[in-house]
Amino acid sequence: MKITGLRSFMARDGNRPRVIVALDTDAGITGWGECYNHGPDRALPPLLDYLFGQIEGEDPRRIERIMLKLYQHTRFPPGALGLAAMSAIDHALWDISAKALGVPVYQLLGGTVRDRVRVYLGVYSAPEAEQVRDHCAAAHEAYGLNAFKLSPYRADIHAEPWGKVITQTVDWVGQVADLCPDWEFAFDAHARIFEPWQAQQLGNALAPFHPLFFEEPIRPENIEAWGRLKSQLTVPLATGESLYSKFEFLRLLQHAGADIIQPDICAVGGLLEMRKIATMAEAFYVPVAPHNPMGPLATAVNLHFAAACPNFKILEYRLPGTSAFLGRELAQVDEAAGYVKDPYLPVDGYLEFRPDRPGWGVEIDEDYLKTDRYIHWERKLPVRPDGSTGYT
Repeated sequence: MKITGLRSFMARDGNRPRVIVALDTDAGITGWGECYNHGPDRALPPLLDYLFGQIEGEDPRRIERIMLKLYQHTRFPPGALGLAAMSAIDHALWDISAKALGVPVYQLLGGTVRDRVRVYLGVYSAPEAEQVRDHCAAAHEAYGLNAFKLSPYRADIHAEPWGKVITQTVDWVGQVADLCPDWEFAFDAHARIFEPWQAQQLGNALAPFHPLFFEEPIRPENIEAWGRLKSQLTVPLATGESLYSKFEFLRLLQHAGADIIQPDICAVGGLLEMRKIATMAEAFYVPVAPHNPMGPLATAVNLHFAAACPNFKILEYRLPGTSAFLGRELAQVDEAAGYVKDPYLPVDGYLEFRPDRPGWGVEIDEDYLKTDRYIHWERKLPVRPDGSTGYT
């Protein structure tokens, strides 16, 4: 079997762009993958075309060989866009390999170590506690979800006194805990805090409420700072969405910088690299909770990873086509991610396997992908009272 073609598509999932990749073979088998949309998203298709020139004619079942070849061709470590493109190629190679054998991808990984995969729903906003309860109750009723992720900020951290930020967060989280005693909550600080002492204070203020984890309060670049921060916290510290290679995760683990790691299977180079990262973390007794704000194809890839990962903890989940922010109806669809006809949907808070479906277990709508559905999206930077900008 040989790789004969690569096709990339600009798709849409709600208010976010998605870059979807197809690898074709002379055996008539097509594999599918999804890039991380770091932006600029339109830079990815020409990059993917360039990478195709390095793998055309290769046997797609030689995944380790092909991915090694892509890494070696870069000479210098690939950056965010390079790894996003390589991730999608990796996904497609696994999909082809499993389809050629007529089995789910997880069978190529040693089979499942669990019967289903627990997920949590990202909410990300911090409205009134009653709104949190109502939104989560709707998700629980529809899909059995009992784990959610919120922003911990109730006050403007750039404009309000820090003491007020902490006090308002504690009061609000206490109200949420009282209204939602049967559900678990994680809190994503989104790397907006520059000074580690503030991250320490916020994390320890959340600790009495026993959160699922406290996510990425500071920037990811200074690994040593993460080790110091974790040693000062009494709450589980999670990070990893902004790290790329196994070498970066190794440094994080060696410095005891996280209780939970969150690599992204669409950003680190794909399933192969994700498995290596997870294996290292297992040796440090650290679980993996994959970062997954992407579309339904990425969720399918993550499902197969989680199925066979011994130290998997919980998977981030985004309902296809829905807004991630509170204040919108749960079923509100900007534009559904129509490129996947049959996305995995939670049942009793878990994603269930499809043992009779080869590859990723989902069907791609190629007719939908024929129309460019790009939508522009970018982060909005906060502006401090003095006019300088902050992280978001």
